[in-house]
Amino acid sequence: MTTISAEPALPDATDTTTAPPPAGLLPARRWERVGLVALLIGTAAAYLWHITVNGMGNNFYAAAAWAGSRNWEALLFGSLDPGNFITVDKPPVSQWVMGLSGQLFGFSSASMLVPQALMAVAAVALLYAAVTRATDSRGAGLLAGAVLAATPVVALMFRFNNPDAVMVLLMTAGAYCTIRALRHAGARWLMLAGVALGFAFLAKMLEGLMVLPALAIAYLLVAPTSLRNRLWHLLGAAAALIVSSGWYVLLTMLWPASSRPYLAGSTDNTFMDLVLGYNGFARFLGHNHRGGNHFELPPGYEMPHSVGTGFGGFGGFSGSGPDRMFTGEIGFEISWLLPAALLAFVLVLISRWRAPRTDQLRGAALVFGLWLVIDGVAFTTMQGGMHAYYTLAIGPAVAGMFTLGVYEAWRRRDEAFGRIGAAALVLATGGWAFVLLQRNAEWLPWLRWTLLLVAALAALGLLAAAFPAMSRRLPTRAVSVLVVAGVLAGLGGTSAYAAATLPQEHVGGGPSVGPAKPERPGPTNQFRRAVTAFMDGSTEPQVAALLRDTTTTWSAAVDRSSVAASLELASRTPVIAIGGFTSDDPVPTLADFENLVRTRQVTYYLAQEVQLPDSWKVTDQPGVLTDPGQQSPSAPGRWRPSGNKDIANWVAAHYTPTYYGNVAVYNLTTPPH
Repeated sequence: MTTISAEPALPDATDTTTAPPPAGLLPARRWERVGLVALLIGTAAAYLWHITVNGMGNNFYAAAAWAGSRNWEALLFGSLDPGNFITVDKPPVSQWVMGLSGQLFGFSSASMLVPQALMAVAAVALLYAAVTRATDSRGAGLLAGAVLAATPVVALMFRFNNPDAVMVLLMTAGAYCTIRALRHAGARWLMLAGVALGFAFLAKMLEGLMVLPALAIAYLLVAPTSLRNRLWHLLGAAAALIVSSGWYVLLTMLWPASSRPYLAGSTDNTFMDLVLGYNGFARFLGHNHRGGNHFELPPGYEMPHSVGTGFGGFGGFSGSGPDRMFTGEIGFEISWLLPAALLAFVLVLISRWRAPRTDQLRGAALVFGLWLVIDGVAFTTMQGGMHAYYTLAIGPAVAGMFTLGVYEAWRRRDEAFGRIGAAALVLATGGWAFVLLQRNAEWLPWLRWTLLLVAALAALGLLAAAFPAMSRRLPTRAVSVLVVAGVLAGLGGTSAYAAATLPQEHVGGGPSVGPAKPERPGPTNQFRRAVTAFMDGSTEPQVAALLRDTTTTWSAAVDRSSVAASLELASRTPVIAIGGFTSDDPVPTLADFENLVRTRQVTYYLAQEVQLPDSWKVTDQPGVLTDPGQQSPSAPGRWRPSGNKDIANWVAAHYTPTYYGNVAVYNLTTPPH
């Protein structure tokens, strides 16, 4: 009797360019099981270690997490305060996670940030599973997961409390489900991808859907069923996406606006205006002014451009253009493997050109490669303010596509194509790592030269091995060693920068990666620190004590959500954020504010005062007080960055301030003038 083996054959070293990878996964070997456990535990340990060094992280979202831990309606809508006056300017999925954790374990830095780190473990596991299924190689899956965990922007944002972490986890889940669907034209898996992207939309709106075209194109081209069925499956996935996101949009429409918080960032208190306007096309086209037009200096003063571009806005970004993804802070956060990932996309498409339409590896390359290209083009053409950490959205695409390129070169390492392809990937990673490390030349100067030397030697060896005369003398094992050494050298830069990112304290609205940066001296930066101190948690202890002693619905009102958030975290009391994040939101109106004061719903109005540098004077006059909402009559040259002048002027005209440091406190419960 003939015995038939159930195990699929491994690809032979002489496979042609059209030879597919194995038809299915072989049983996991011991080193593969150990490797997966080590990858996930190592990611968890690295990302959870000393995570509370980041404190409250971004106070804006921390305050919303605190509000959600105190009040179910605040949790549902993502309110900035438990009194439900106004929301944060994003959908609430991220707040659901952190707020629920606060309800279960008590609100703290750990209860807020630990879920973010655990999302990193989940994202690494999903990318491992996606690449493993695409290649039928657990080794490739382990490499993909390790590359993602060693990406600096991932190490930064999965230990932070912005909504980007949950959005990228859901985008990765969508990619995994799509790759699962590609093998057998699984409509159910494709619908699950739609559900994942629906909730990604509820995490950060249109940015969460930027992966959608890549997933749809890959399924339409690769799924092993008729074109008609593929179209029906995509329609089903679209329906799943609409249902999984649309229920919340419908909720905001049906819930009476008078009994829910104002949807921050919108002009008419509607969710879709926020999606398409402030957080959509207005941001992409650069039509968001970020409230800067509200903060005029007193007469006789002018803010230098270097301060105006950083104050209250978007830090760490370069101008739009093709080089944006490779320069400045963005370059350090995401670009380490970006050139190699783009090269890998081309390499895989060429290598699999003659493969059947349903080729799984090419399908996965379309998922990750198109994800990378589409999102990358969007980021390079975006005209509005762009935080460098937005590029977290392509972290899984870079890791996945780079790994697919390495896998294909490894599979064909006995051929000239595989050896030349591997050499190109090694040079792209090692060479670009050298360029990036050169930009921070004082940090570990030996590292960039070591990586460049190893990568160059490995690439030269692989190129030499591509020639027939040399290939006959060089055994396959030697080629394998060169590929492994070159890839490890290429990963050295990104891994080192991610490792340097993990122990650093990251707070505020624009965190950055890498080793600690020295504080820049000079009056301009001293002024910026003075202005942002009120926003970043440096609340006067006496002011916090005053707010804690209040009994009204809101302890205080203050311009801008970032300032209100800091006061809430310092006092653990609800604070009204006048004008929302940018001071552009039309709430409260002066009439509304007067009613809040008259009905004793708010106790204090707070205004910060900042001493302007003498170097900012543009005339011989020190500045004349013409607006009581701008500065203190007794302190010429002091500025109040107040967004809503109507309310500021009304308060100054009817109440007398008490000063605590540089904060003017108006008691609104005393009789008005």
